[in-house]
Amino acid sequence: MRIVCIGGGPAGLAFALIMKKLDARHEITVVERNHPYDTFGWGVVFSDATMQNLRRWDAETAGAIEASFSHWDDIVLEFKGRSLRSGGHGFVGIGRKRLLNILQARCEALGVQLLFDREVRSDDEFADADLVIASDGVNSAIRTRYAETFKPDIVTRPNRFIWLGAKKRYDAFTFVFEKTEHGWFQAHVYKFDEETSTFIVECTEATWRAHGLDKLDVEASIAFCEQVFARHLAGTALLSNARHLRGSAWLNFQRIRCEQWWLDNGRQPVVLMGDAVHTAHFAIGSGTKLALEDAIELANQFKLKAEAGGTVTREDLPALLDRYQQIRAVEVLRLQNAAWNAMEWFEVCGQRYCDQLEPEQFMYSLLTRSQRISHENLRLRDAGWLGGYEAWFAKKPQTPPMFTPFTVRSVTLKNRVIVSPMAQYSAVDGSVGDYHLVHLGARAMGGAALVMAEMTCTSPDARITPGCPGLWNDTQRDAWARIVDWVHDQSDAKIGMQLGHAGAKGATNLGWEGIDQPLTSGGWPLISASPQQYLPGVSDWSRQMKRSDMEQVRSDFVAATRRAAEAGFDWLELHCAHGYLLSSFLSPLTNQREDEYGGSLDNRLRYPLQVFAAVREAWPQQLPMSVRISAHDWVEGGLTPADAVEIARAFKAAGADLIDCSSGQVSKAERPTYGRMWQTPFSDRIRNEAGIATIAVGAISEADHVNAIIAAGRADLCAVARPHLANPAWTLTEAARIGYTAISWPAPYRSGKPQLEAIFQREKAMQQGAGQ
Repeated sequence: MRIVCIGGGPAGLAFALIMKKLDARHEITVVERNHPYDTFGWGVVFSDATMQNLRRWDAETAGAIEASFSHWDDIVLEFKGRSLRSGGHGFVGIGRKRLLNILQARCEALGVQLLFDREVRSDDEFADADLVIASDGVNSAIRTRYAETFKPDIVTRPNRFIWLGAKKRYDAFTFVFEKTEHGWFQAHVYKFDEETSTFIVECTEATWRAHGLDKLDVEASIAFCEQVFARHLAGTALLSNARHLRGSAWLNFQRIRCEQWWLDNGRQPVVLMGDAVHTAHFAIGSGTKLALEDAIELANQFKLKAEAGGTVTREDLPALLDRYQQIRAVEVLRLQNAAWNAMEWFEVCGQRYCDQLEPEQFMYSLLTRSQRISHENLRLRDAGWLGGYEAWFAKKPQTPPMFTPFTVRSVTLKNRVIVSPMAQYSAVDGSVGDYHLVHLGARAMGGAALVMAEMTCTSPDARITPGCPGLWNDTQRDAWARIVDWVHDQSDAKIGMQLGHAGAKGATNLGWEGIDQPLTSGGWPLISASPQQYLPGVSDWSRQMKRSDMEQVRSDFVAATRRAAEAGFDWLELHCAHGYLLSSFLSPLTNQREDEYGGSLDNRLRYPLQVFAAVREAWPQQLPMSVRISAHDWVEGGLTPADAVEIARAFKAAGADLIDCSSGQVSKAERPTYGRMWQTPFSDRIRNEAGIATIAVGAISEADHVNAIIAAGRADLCAVARPHLANPAWTLTEAARIGYTAISWPAPYRSGKPQLEAIFQREKAMQQGAGQ
């Protein structure tokens, strides 16, 4: 088969040599724009797993690369005059030029034709090839030519970076942070041979421009960086080999993700590979890894096809390339998501973390920035460092962050776990009964610090369904008081009340009878900020609230608040999320008012803040109050995370103690991005930009998740919902799972504690034994 690889980077060269080794009859040409044995850039980093994969395909190439490796285990943070070190991370690095030279030499030895100094603009130049590999980099001409088919999603990120080198040997992957009069600069530093290190300097666009770096050439930019990092460089010069760049060498990273990876141009298939089809930010250093693994997997598909049916023909290629894309796309997406998290961390760290966090917590946040490294994974890597951090965080040894106390006003929670408010649709005429006593009582016994009652309504027409509880009369208050008293008598948990009004989402069926579906009989009129149907064409229409409605609803909230205090609740939360009444004022999707309560965000906040102020005044001052918001509508034109920061600031100024950071459920047009801890970034941003304590929610299902969120300062509390439905004693179970035995169990249950702890200990020992 005649194969042409356009671009002589790691992907094109690795594919060429592996394919040539698979079958020497292949006629393979690699076409490169640069001079022979020339390249730009400094060091690259990739994993041991990638090397093991390459070794299976060509041990000689792997051996040559490994002979040139620099290896290190530690990560060092230089920050606020401190130097912190964590071990067990295991990196390997090599000079980009050295890597390409090894691949080039191996290609030549195997008989691959290398053509240098040739700029390729079109695949038309290779009409006689059976297959064209477009590994022509971030600015791929081939991808651009067929953009309508490849459908690239290219996002230019805001930070500026310059890729430099230094003739200085660092013994760890080192992150250096320095503050200037215009903001923070960070350096990503790692060795790649015995005397040279990569030195990537990064900052925000605003900081870059404020220092006039947009007007400086390469030499002047280098001189500036040497001045900023003079204390760490200790006289070592910074170097650039980016002589192909004119003017400033500062770049913006481009995240590239293509929907389609290959096409048939009418003569032959053309396949994108490496940076031409996907990029991964240098924050986790996976670009070279992805490129090499692209090459290996595509070659593997040829091998598998040949083993199944002999020589691969031109007719076999479409199905083969489809399989290749299906396999690679999954792994690439996983790494790109991790790289995106890490990239965003560096983009916002100056605004969100550098000034706010102490070096210890900043280091933890840095290590877990991609969300691939969990709390317990850090323990496997460096138990000594993590144990020291846990002791620093808890102010006492051997206490995981999840089990540290948290005090708000006069209330101290024994740990950081909340049982989320979860609708049960089991009240009768707004009154709770034995079901709710068992439901909330069981969870109060299960180890969580705070058990939240489901959204409780302030009037009969404030309910979501006929089964929703209320606090609009004293009978309901007394029913709640029975549960509150039981929780206080039988457990050391606190219990909280969440007050809300369903607004346009009211008068619907019980959840298991058709969620959000309107009642066919027995409904009630709906009100909201503006007229709307939550389910277009299905839901009943709400009418726009008049001033008299607003005054009545505010009075209802105040009356319900007083009853909650009389019932003995420890905590109050105001529900301003999920498209319910107060949320409908906040979101521009549901607030189309033309008076002083509509339009700008300040105006849309006006009524929810008025309700909050009235409730806060009615609620005992010594008791805490939180506000649940939807931090992202997930709809174009809706609320954004940036809006959520401003909303949080407004509620903080009004007296809120915490923001409960949920999202969505405002519009059925929403397109959320789900995943593990998927809403935690909203909590992180609000906590560290608005400067208010937060509650993280959403797919938090393990102690490992809670520990990582709390330890990194991404939230102060974690609300856990579905796991508590499945297991009321989820908190006690997770403590046993991670080996935290200092937690107290209710006296009648204590005989079960050592047995559960022993079960998890045996499971852990068996897993460790199986892994040896």
